[in-house]
Amino acid sequence: MKYVTFNPLRTIGIPNTKYIKPELMFQEKEGIQEADWLLFPEYWQVNSLVYGLKKRIFPSIETFHLGHDKIEMTRVLNMIVPEHVPYTQILASTDANVRRVLDECPMPFMAKEVRNSQGKGVFYIENEAQFHEYARQNRVLYVQEYLPIDRDMRLVYVGDEVIGAYWRIGDSHSHLNNISQGGHVSYEFVPYEAVQLVEDIAKRLNINHAGFDVALVNDHLYIFEFNVLFGNIGLKGLKMSVEEKIQEYLRKQHSPNSPFTPFPSPRVS
Repeated sequence: MKYVTFNPLRTIGIPNTKYIKPELMFQEKEGIQEADWLLFPEYWQVNSLVYGLKKRIFPSIETFHLGHDKIEMTRVLNMIVPEHVPYTQILASTDANVRRVLDECPMPFMAKEVRNSQGKGVFYIENEAQFHEYARQNRVLYVQEYLPIDRDMRLVYVGDEVIGAYWRIGDSHSHLNNISQGGHVSYEFVPYEAVQLVEDIAKRLNINHAGFDVALVNDHLYIFEFNVLFGNIGLKGLKMSVEEKIQEYLRKQHSPNSPFTPFPSPRVS
């Protein structure tokens, strides 16, 4: 198979792969059309490649569209697994909605920017002044209940399965467990129920490349979010090659005699 990658750092070791800079997409149209798969396009490229050229992309278009910001992600998770989503309010940042949040959400609570990752844009709100400052800086209020945890799980889903899972443990000075924010990795037992939950969600949404953040509170699982371009630091201790898993998945999915459609065919009832 022939591949085109727009992100060479995430496809090191995958053979028959040609690198094209994302900004040269239109000049390199012929080479793109010849490829069997297009790997890791940037978000702004996705619609042109899938809807315009009818090309197969990895990660899937659903992964890109749902993983692009926390609003779309949270809404779809609330639709399919509401019992596993922390209580969340998503509102326009108006004076009335600021007052509504302060009236309805007990402190402390978490406030987040809708397009950020690696623990950035996450605020621990303890008083009204902090929330008013957050509201002034954001057009959308994304407010979530605070869960009393000192660790969470990162489950890495590639292709059609969870390929690795570990705990991220925060330090005592932060409410964040992200490795990029000072958290550290533990390879203690990760509950199989968490693996089952992530695999069920990913299959239902056609997600095929994401790092899911999952919390365990009083034996109940909560999904915070999933990140399309997740970090690989935690996987190194598991001696796991994401690139090999991507290759295996693409080989299974490749069917040159079948026409490609960007969405699954509808079922006949």
